[in-house]
Amino acid sequence: MNLNELFASHKLIICVGSGGVGKTTTAAAIGLQAAKEGRRVMVLTIDPARRLANALGLQQFGNEETRIRLDDEVSGELWAMMLDTQSTFDGLICRVSPDLETQDRILNNRVYRHISDSFGGSQEYMATEQLYDVVMSKRYDLVVLDTPPVKNALDFLESPGRLVQFLDKRILSWFLGPYEETRVFGRLFRGTSALVFKLLGYIFGREFLDELAEFLFIFRDLYDGFRDRHQAVLKLFELDTTTFAVVCAPNEPSVAVAGYFLTELKSRSMPCAGVLMNQMHPTLGRSIDPSSVLRSLSEEHADDLDQDTVNQFLARIKINHRRLTGLSTAEQGLAASLHPMLEPHQSLWQIPRLEGEVHDIEALGRVFERVQVAVPS
Repeated sequence: MNLNELFASHKLIICVGSGGVGKTTTAAAIGLQAAKEGRRVMVLTIDPARRLANALGLQQFGNEETRIRLDDEVSGELWAMMLDTQSTFDGLICRVSPDLETQDRILNNRVYRHISDSFGGSQEYMATEQLYDVVMSKRYDLVVLDTPPVKNALDFLESPGRLVQFLDKRILSWFLGPYEETRVFGRLFRGTSALVFKLLGYIFGREFLDELAEFLFIFRDLYDGFRDRHQAVLKLFELDTTTFAVVCAPNEPSVAVAGYFLTELKSRSMPCAGVLMNQMHPTLGRSIDPSSVLRSLSEEHADDLDQDTVNQFLARIKINHRRLTGLSTAEQGLAASLHPMLEPHQSLWQIPRLEGEVHDIEALGRVFERVQVAVPS
């Protein structure tokens, strides 16, 4: 499959992989290439380093949809948005709250304000929330998600269910069995959960315990809303128009993570188009001898240099050529190690390394100029 076929056959492409492999730049390049094919594209990121803004030539952008200025000959549109975790979580609370009173009580609860940006996997969870809204709005032909840099490769895949597990009614009922909304401390210190509340009360004080109990009490009633949303996000991941693209760099740790993603996506029956191996070092003329090829040229332009200097120059070029071909051979070996893990419908794309940083649309457009589909040997 070539990349244009990938863009044309999907409405959602989720770029996953370890940090530092060019995932953000790759996602932006996919969006730009699809826009050149006439599609209306949104690239969504929560990258805290703002690399997407740099790649798109923007000084900054935020939680609102921003259109990227492209050349007049580009028939499509490219839009970008960087997720604001806090505002996204607040919006989610507003959607699942049964009424305005419940909504205001949660948003104004100090416990919620402190922990809403600190849930385990909060960024990953909010990415799935924002993603769902953007895709279901149907304003775009293609949405490309740049997933956040994660320590655990499964954080993003597991994030939709993490908050649902936290809000499980059985867990909250254990905490809130002795709780009465009108009397926080009346029956609060009875039963098994009393030890937990007593300890929190001693450490944080009575006022904190009051707000914590109210926070858990209200969230218990929102469980069904979070569960339904979780199931909707999982269905979105499994659609035929959705695909994951694993991005990696040509080094052993990154390739190992890529292999891990391929295995996990397969075990979860989630669609995956293949692997984009970024920052490759392609070489030509592996068998040539640089000193013999360049000797006549060097002697022609080295009238004012002695022969030893010319020989040293040619020797250094030969050493650098040997290092480059060795590096290229090692990278091709790493690429070959992924082929047995690929399904017949999956591809391995090799993206050559560019000189300099990708900091504007022109440079971004060169990312896929020389991309190749690697064929198993």
